[in-house]
Amino acid sequence: MLIILAFFAIYVIWGSTYLLNKIAVTELPPFMLSGIRFVTAGLLLFGLAKLMGLSLSFTAKELKNSIIAGFLFLTFGNGVMVWALQFVDSGFAALEISAQPLVVLLLMRMLQGKKIQAMSLVGVGLGILGMYLLVGQKDIMAQEGAPFAVGLIFACMVSWSYGSLFVGTAKLPAHYMVNTGCQMITGGGSLLAISWLLGEPWSPPTAWSPPAFWSMLLLVVFGSVVAFTAFNFLLRTVSPEKVATSTYVNPIIAMVLGWYFLQENITLQSCLAAVVLLTGVYFINTKKKMPLFSRFISRRRSKKQA
Repeated sequence: MLIILAFFAIYVIWGSTYLLNKIAVTELPPFMLSGIRFVTAGLLLFGLAKLMGLSLSFTAKELKNSIIAGFLFLTFGNGVMVWALQFVDSGFAALEISAQPLVVLLLMRMLQGKKIQAMSLVGVGLGILGMYLLVGQKDIMAQEGAPFAVGLIFACMVSWSYGSLFVGTAKLPAHYMVNTGCQMITGGGSLLAISWLLGEPWSPPTAWSPPAFWSMLLLVVFGSVVAFTAFNFLLRTVSPEKVATSTYVNPIIAMVLGWYFLQENITLQSCLAAVVLLTGVYFINTKKKMPLFSRFISRRRSKKQA
């Protein structure tokens, strides 16, 4: 039952955060919204860690790396994406971000020299085609601010992808709750600082409309605390490949919820782009081999070396 509930969290709750952010950002300033969300969630995680008897101490190096990770993941990777949601639909943003495994793969090739396997090469090709189909929709791109927002979302995806590689080698607080709480508080604090520097109008929760208030509450409690805890629980309980299936489900959940609650338009080309993109993600994540394609690539490499 716990495993089923955890999968529900990373499938549905994470998929619904695009809708919740879209609802909240129509009323609340984007950087204030994200800053309050992550600082509050970070404090809640620290409180839970304290109740569990975990040590909240960390070294100066661990704090520095947490600040860097918090910036890559939350300040830029999430905060700027929320800002961009003012100009594009939530389902569109989720579908664009579904190409993140492609970006991670390319960054690993460029920064770490890791070879791209045959199946992953197919995934790269499909991912590029899917992105072209997604952003090549003239009606969507003709909307005010949409091209710039699409570019920013892609930059957020690169930031999040680089952050994934960074935390793989960086020295961070040992326990995931303390580590994440530190990232959320520092990343959220940076977002609040940016909000203040930009002169965003701040308002107390008592002044928010019910949709904005409940969206924020759900983002803090479920989108940040519950879903992340479920994610780490699954990593310790089932195989990583099964956990990675959230990559395929989140965009679909986001598109359906955006269509149902916000009447966002789902075009035929967006559906086609979704199929192509998610198929590409499958090829990137799968460990199966393509013997004929692998031999073809090996022969080409042998000829180049000769």
